Amino acid sequence: MSKLEDKVNEILGIEKKETPLSTTKDFKPLVPRREEKDKPDIDNDYKYSRENYYNLIERGQEAVEGILEIAKEGQHPRAYEVAGALIKNVADTVDKLQDLQKKLKDLKEVPNKASANIKNALFVGSTAELQKMLKGNNENIKSANITPQKDDIEDQ
Repeated sequence: MSKLEDKVNEILGIEKKETPLSTTKDFKPLVPRREEKDKPDIDNDYKYSRENYYNLIERGQEAVEGILEIAKEGQHPRAYEVAGALIKNVADTVDKLQDLQKKLKDLKEVPNKASANIKNALFVGSTAELQKMLKGNNENIKSANITPQKDDIEDQ
């Protein structure tokens, strides 16, 4: 305390209490980044992003607890507004973690879907025949599906 506060406390007869300035919780160090050389970049990036999201969520939960204590003590509407915004931010981070799972799943499925896609489509005929085929009147039009062979060098 300052000298002024000591004098005021002495005049008012208030006893001096020794209280610690701040009570800090145990500091949790950041999760170290572990990159595995034998895995592809997608897996390493996913693992790193996932660890960061978990770290953000844990710190956000600690911050929510702290701001809720402050809001309860002060009973000020702004403190509750800040607490609500912080809770929303933590919830958004949880949603981003779930989106990360979906994106990884989509990235790993891409090679399987690519082989089923048609690379080149060719229509041989007149525009009148094409219009008939598109409208659904294709009784007189002959069609055949041709799949490329693996020995085609144009597709490579």
